[in-house]
Amino acid sequence: MIENIIERFSKAASMQRWNDHIRPVEFTELDKQAHKMVIMYVIARFEEDRMGPGSVNWIALIEGGIFDFLHRTVLTDIKPPVFHRMMKEKGYELNKHVLEKFEKDMEGLDVDFQKRFKDYYLKSSNTLERRILRAAHYLATQWEFKIVYHTAPFIYGIEKTKENIENQIEDHYDLIGVQKILLGKKSYGFIDLCGQLRFQKRWAHIPRIPETSVLGHMFIVAATSYLCTLEMGIDPCSKRFYNNFYAGLFHDLPEVLTKDIISPVKGSVEGLKEIIKDYEDFQMKEELLPLLPRHWHGDMKYFSESDLITRYECIRKSD
Repeated sequence: MIENIIERFSKAASMQRWNDHIRPVEFTELDKQAHKMVIMYVIARFEEDRMGPGSVNWIALIEGGIFDFLHRTVLTDIKPPVFHRMMKEKGYELNKHVLEKFEKDMEGLDVDFQKRFKDYYLKSSNTLERRILRAAHYLATQWEFKIVYHTAPFIYGIEKTKENIENQIEDHYDLIGVQKILLGKKSYGFIDLCGQLRFQKRWAHIPRIPETSVLGHMFIVAATSYLCTLEMGIDPCSKRFYNNFYAGLFHDLPEVLTKDIISPVKGSVEGLKEIIKDYEDFQMKEELLPLLPRHWHGDMKYFSESDLITRYECIRKSD
């Protein structure tokens, strides 16, 4: 049932990361997975630019990211060396354990989606999409780790952790997107700005339980949109899956430039909503879009600037 899956998404906002290190801020599994999906988009777009249209299976990427996220909600808070040792020696058994945990939650969902979830973990493969997801995983981990490292570089074993992360990223250096991000220039600036949405907490004059960041909220909306699109029985080849997921993932992107301005404030004064929208558009054009290749701008403006009605009309026409 889709509501059970969504509940698991929300619970990940309470799953702490790096909780055996000194941290200036809290890192959660939800935020890590959300940031990973942003980085995955950047890497995949660069690969598609290099190899040509149709070279990247976007559905496999999106679903792989959702599957990885669900997997981590069961096997989380395990130190990476221990986790990798467990997966190396008992990976098949652990994956079956995870799948068993989701049997009831998956009831009623698209049958083919359930099969792909099982195949993702029970059938080994080393596709381009898997490599992109792994690269995005380690780059998101490195982004967190830089904050942890600079907070307490004297902690015993921290240099070994740094070396392990860097070695994992080097194994994916053949991906052009990884190379561009590691340059630390425009592409890195984009994923860094998106990462800063981890520090902005969602609020509506009342505490949220669990406390959720803007970035985590964006990923929940994206994954939920994807699952709802499945429930609608849309043709699996439809671009609506891609549009719905990324419109969800980037729908609050301008908030990294303006912070979260809640609807009651926007509607409190006539014309204020339009002023805020104009300012967001200006900041997007001046600060954020220049960090991405020019031919990506159309998609990113559609994902982050269009209102829901406009998105629906565009998606309907694309089918």
